[in-house]
Amino acid sequence: QVPLVESGGGLVQAGGSLRLSCAASGRTFSSYGMGWFRQAPGKEREFVATIDWRGTSTHYADPVKGRFTISRDNAENTVYLQMNSLKPGDTAVYYCAAGWVFGTQTREYNYWGRGTQVTVSS
Repeated sequence: QVPLVESGGGLVQAGGSLRLSCAASGRTFSSYGMGWFRQAPGKEREFVATIDWRGTSTHYADPVKGRFTISRDNAENTVYLQMNSLKPGDTAVYYCAAGWVFGTQTREYNYWGRGTQVTVSS
């Protein structure tokens, strides 16, 4: 098991920024690829960003490219999502996930946090 706890969500105006954090427990965090996903009301959970276990490779969904940055600190067992130039369409619950993957599909990840709400007002 890899317990994951997201934090950093909140209400922000369009054009603003937020930084999400996902803290993991256990000594195996550095062996997992990590991903961020989001789910808006009435929509399926969708991929946002992923980072490999070393933190050297990243991949982003097209809607967030150039605005969001995923990073990790293996010494702190934490993965981050820096979100800039936020838009109302970014409003969703954001989830972090861990798996032995560098993937974009929810089924590829083994462990999930409970999510943190991000609301962007226009």
